[in-house]
Amino acid sequence: MVVLKNVAKTYRTQRGQVQALSDVSLHIEKGEFIVLCGPSGSGKTTLLMTIAAMLRPTRGSVCIEQNELYGISIRERAKFRARNIGFVFQMFHLVPYLNIVENVLLADITPDKADRTGRLKELLAQLGLAERALHKPAELSAGEKQRTAIARALFNRPKLILADEPTGNLDPDNATSVLSHLSEFHRAGGTVIVATHGPSAEQFADQIIYLRNGAIQ
Repeated sequence: MVVLKNVAKTYRTQRGQVQALSDVSLHIEKGEFIVLCGPSGSGKTTLLMTIAAMLRPTRGSVCIEQNELYGISIRERAKFRARNIGFVFQMFHLVPYLNIVENVLLADITPDKADRTGRLKELLAQLGLAERALHKPAELSAGEKQRTAIARALFNRPKLILADEPTGNLDPDNATSVLSHLSEFHRAGGTVIVATHGPSAEQFADQIIYLRNGAIQ
């Protein structure tokens, strides 16, 4: 499903170069639940964004289902990402002036209006958001915001979900709820990669990968 070969990423800053990833190679099978562990600054977010076709590595290759993500145009990469990858951000990244329905539909690439409506109702019910559908982010709890972000990530029925510290801003009950929803996607055959610096996701993992100073331990 996901194959990385000798991936490295270097950022240029005013203080010089920062090596965020160093010679990372991974092989993730379809349908696996992967937990990516490591302290803050270990390179987890950079690695997820590289897999998500959002951040070109300095060197190395990133393939999803044998598609070399950085060997195609930016436009083709965006289309591939929309069809195949859902991303859940730690800070939710909801548009503040849009309600839940509008935020979820930002991801929509469905040409069929009936399918779009049905999918929206299904997700809002599944994630316990139906009664809050017309509320804006400022009116939502942290858990509701994260579940909205998950609904948006799931909307196009992706094959792969990437979640960057999805429980980092949540209390234990909401954290368990979010991980359970990701686990449901996994049990239905989806592939999940969760980046975290805590142990809460490890019970769901098929494989735990440890990252430190940009390298796999």
